Amino acid sequence: MIAMQYSFTLPADYDMSVIDRRIRDKGPLLDGFPNLGFKAYLSACRGEFASRENLYAPFYLWQKPEGASDFLCGSGFEALTAAFGWPQVKTWIVWQAEVSPYIGAARFATRDILQTQPYASLADIRRSESAEAEADLAAGGALASVSGFEPTTWTRIRFRLWRDMPEIGEHTQAYRVGHLSPPRP
Repeated sequence: MIAMQYSFTLPADYDMSVIDRRIRDKGPLLDGFPNLGFKAYLSACRGEFASRENLYAPFYLWQKPEGASDFLCGSGFEALTAAFGWPQVKTWIVWQAEVSPYIGAARFATRDILQTQPYASLADIRRSESAEAEADLAAGGALASVSGFEPTTWTRIRFRLWRDMPEIGEHTQAYRVGHLSPPRP
């Protein structure tokens, strides 16, 4: 599995209803895309949930790398880049992905990107992050929980989908979920 996210930072005075409309109109086009675990169409308004910027930042969970490749090479991504520019696409190798059957009720998302200390035991970190992802879904109220790592910059991701916005940390980016594209049945 691969987790993937790109983000567009929009001007402070940007009319975010343009993004809301884009999500509403374009979101269903990716429903059932091959090899998709889910796509969360995310946005954040400057000042809301302590966001410092206006953001459009979709998050993907891919079941297989071919799904990510097919999407990035496809006409939908080409149209996106024509409208907003060529983004840096961040990817993470998934350690643990837990998805509730109620994922469709997600209204909010949180994302933490953490730096891994040099020479830390990746096996221990993986066990800990995986256990936390399971616990967030089992008892923490999350509707989806993804943990992974990226070995070029040695960063880790904690991504969660929520029905209600949880308390967020100082370095957590929070988003609204405008649409959630599910996998093929």
